[in-house]
Amino acid sequence: MKRLVSTLLILFLALGVMTGCGTSQTQNEQPSQGQKTEEKKIGLVVSTLNNPFFVTLRDGAQKKADELGYKLVVLDSQNDSSKELSNVQDILQQGISLLMINPVDSDAVVNAVKLANDADMPVITLDRTSNGGEVVSHIASDNVAGGKMAGEYITKQLNNKGKVVQLEGIPGSSSTRDRGKGFKEAIDDTQLDVVASQTAEFDRTKGMTVMENILQAQPEIDAIFSQNDEMALGALQAVETAGRKGIKIVGFDATDDAVKAVKDGRMAATIAQQPEKIGSMGVENADKVIKGEKIPDSVPVDLKLVTK
Repeated sequence: MKRLVSTLLILFLALGVMTGCGTSQTQNEQPSQGQKTEEKKIGLVVSTLNNPFFVTLRDGAQKKADELGYKLVVLDSQNDSSKELSNVQDILQQGISLLMINPVDSDAVVNAVKLANDADMPVITLDRTSNGGEVVSHIASDNVAGGKMAGEYITKQLNNKGKVVQLEGIPGSSSTRDRGKGFKEAIDDTQLDVVASQTAEFDRTKGMTVMENILQAQPEIDAIFSQNDEMALGALQAVETAGRKGIKIVGFDATDDAVKAVKDGRMAATIAQQPEKIGSMGVENADKVIKGEKIPDSVPVDLKLVTK
């Protein structure tokens, strides 16, 4: 009998310990469930991810978002303003706290910005401005200064005279306008003659095609200013295929392919933007806005000339 009582007592105590452990686990789990917080999101609508510059911009934004604990929602407008508007409509439904947008076209993006304004969503523009709507801040390189830097370099290389071609970006974008403005300011009082200035929409293939046509029409060309590196690389291919020697090609952006072409002596120079920094500073300033802090209307990012 004593052995039976002892056995029952041991079983009772063991059961109590197990029950206590179960209660302890439940109590420990409850606070962790209570600690769950809603995921913080920042939206990024990019003009195109078919351009290495904007891929680097996105990567810079992603790195900073990871660092600050945000989920970055990225949509690609594929250089199409109507798709850009659709992307903004879509991203506004995804629980974001702020919209960063790199416009396809500075005029066409106004409708997308106003859509965000109507939804009380703060907007930061990256690299290209919006010509309307309410924008908290614009983060970009000084494109006028960059265009001027390119013009001054070409002027110096050609000893103040020669025939020059300009390849322009997407009509209506602020970067096209500003880089062209800076370039014009630099060469206005020189003997440089711009024999052709045509758009190739920041695209490498179009840059090659446009340059092929210009080469056929212009027997004498001393330099090419391309408003981005993708068009410059397309122009380079056209020049090399045509066997034209001595044409100095200056690009803009300092993408990896362009910097390599400069180092190899195939391009004369490129204006170095810092797309990774533009993306990173975009998220950094977005975080401040979300936290209720004030940020400058315009945040400049440094430029520099890259030569061999």
